[in-house]
Amino acid sequence: MGSIEEASPLVPAISAAGGGGGASPAKKSRTRDLHILSFAFLFVFSAYGAAQNLESTVNTEGDLGTISLGILYLSFTLFSIVASPIVTSLGSKNSLVLGTSGYLLFIAANLKPSWYTMVPASVYLGFTASIIWVGEGTYLTSAALSHAENNNLHEGTVIGNFNGEFWGMFAAHQVIGNLMSLALLRDTEGGEGVSGKNLLFTLFLIFMIIGIIMMCFLSKREEKLNENKTVYKTEIKSLIKSSFSPLLDKRMLLIIPLISYSGLQQAFVWAEYTKEIVTPAIGISGVGGAMAVYGIADAICSLIAGRFTTGLNSITYIVSIGVFLQSFVLLWLLFGYKLTGGLMGILKPLFMGAIWGVGDGIFNTQLSAFLGLIFKNNKEAAFAQFKVWQCAAIAKYIGAIDGTHISARIPIADQVRYRGKRSSQTQNIMCACAFNMCFTFVMTGWEGTANDSRIFLETITKSSNSFPLPPPGKYYLVDRIY
Repeated sequence: MGSIEEASPLVPAISAAGGGGGASPAKKSRTRDLHILSFAFLFVFSAYGAAQNLESTVNTEGDLGTISLGILYLSFTLFSIVASPIVTSLGSKNSLVLGTSGYLLFIAANLKPSWYTMVPASVYLGFTASIIWVGEGTYLTSAALSHAENNNLHEGTVIGNFNGEFWGMFAAHQVIGNLMSLALLRDTEGGEGVSGKNLLFTLFLIFMIIGIIMMCFLSKREEKLNENKTVYKTEIKSLIKSSFSPLLDKRMLLIIPLISYSGLQQAFVWAEYTKEIVTPAIGISGVGGAMAVYGIADAICSLIAGRFTTGLNSITYIVSIGVFLQSFVLLWLLFGYKLTGGLMGILKPLFMGAIWGVGDGIFNTQLSAFLGLIFKNNKEAAFAQFKVWQCAAIAKYIGAIDGTHISARIPIADQVRYRGKRSSQTQNIMCACAFNMCFTFVMTGWEGTANDSRIFLETITKSSNSFPLPPPGKYYLVDRIY
């Protein structure tokens, strides 16, 4: 199967009617759509990504920012289940334009944050986020297939190139948005708040408007599969049924674990990498720089991986490289990584972030290319399942729990009990942290000699501690000590 796949297009090439002169305009129009889509997402998510990172910091009253994000991702997961028939009915371009409206409303709500603005905006964004991502996968794959067919090119190569450029541009939003926040936000006197928030979110709003305008210039995709207009007149029940049809394909069932892992490895960066690796080595001020390195590596790798994609065989090899690289990081953390000082102490977390970014770039481009190749006749349903399983993998975990030692001044009579790992007096603090980097629980007062598992068991078994137990079916991420 591999030799056939690499040697010839998966769809027979069709010569342009009217001679060779017709190929060039078709090529221009398809790459034009790719560039517009990539830049539109860069503008939209440079604003939204940075705004999301700031929610728990700038909207602290009543935990409004944190709760809004929780509502948003719950809504996103639920609506992703039915996103396929919605995108099928609206069309991929209309879904993209409508999808950006939710991000615009969410940014606008942050200019006047309250329960009456943020909660409805979060619910609506969950809906529009589900259709914009299904619309993106559908539109990008459709444009790549049309480009390959009209220009007599191998469709696997074109799908890889298109996904490489898109995800490379998308990864750059992590750098641009965070730099805007760094430039405009300032701590107020006393450190109780920040100034420049309204100016920053106004700039975010402008970025959103530019992104929406760019979406409007996309060419309208006419799917050959949908030339029969009765498709749009079928019953809603039939459309919803078709959205689950990829689950009947064993290839989708086999790729679901990898899709779920792609979500978990992103959660690792948001939570564990910044908290457990970057902050102890470089400090909180170094988190932005480390994430910029991660984003740059992600963007460059997405472009390169896309260029080397030619079909299913190449996807397998490239994904294997991503698995190897991230496995190397995980084994390094488990068995070889130690916190050190000096230049090497700074470079090791940055190098680790760069390797992880390379892996993320590989998973983004190759999983999207795989679904585009295998489910080209049912793209909406395939990309809807992609987002459902990716979100569900993260949604099963509500945060992470770990312990940390904090230096303490202890009376001489009690110093032996409080002697920590480095012979200094410490308290062993157990913390629970959500994936938006907001602490949800802190248990203090335990001696430095106390075992982490003992603290954990005492904390969750005593109702007086008010530990936030996860709902049924939800979990905390912990290490092997717990």
